Amino acid sequence: QVQLVESGGGSVQPGGSLRLSCAASGFTLDYYAIGWFRQAPGKEREGVSCISSSDGIKYYADSVKGRFTISRDNAKNTVYLQMNSLRPEDTAVYYCARSARGLRDPLASYEYDYWGRGTRVTVSS
Repeated sequence: QVQLVESGGGSVQPGGSLRLSCAASGFTLDYYAIGWFRQAPGKEREGVSCISSSDGIKYYADSVKGRFTISRDNAKNTVYLQMNSLRPEDTAVYYCARSARGLRDPLASYEYDYWGRGTRVTVSS
């Protein structure tokens, strides 16, 4: 069965860092793109980052460029999101998801067919 499990969330002060993990099972990462999304209270879900399957091409939302880094370890079947210089507006529940066939918009939620349950990130003083 396809499963995605996020971990690594928690509370951090502004300017701090967190590393999120997305552990995949039931499939291999070699043939799928994996995206990170987030949803803050009162806000719609937004795409944060995506890493493609074959070339490892990376995509980032403008709001996180230069601060977040997505990476993939196929041997561990895990995707990571390194988050640096965190800001209060980064507070949200973060989800990872597997792309459906025919990825067109890497940061659009409708491109993804399986989702994890999410991990909460809180950035505050």
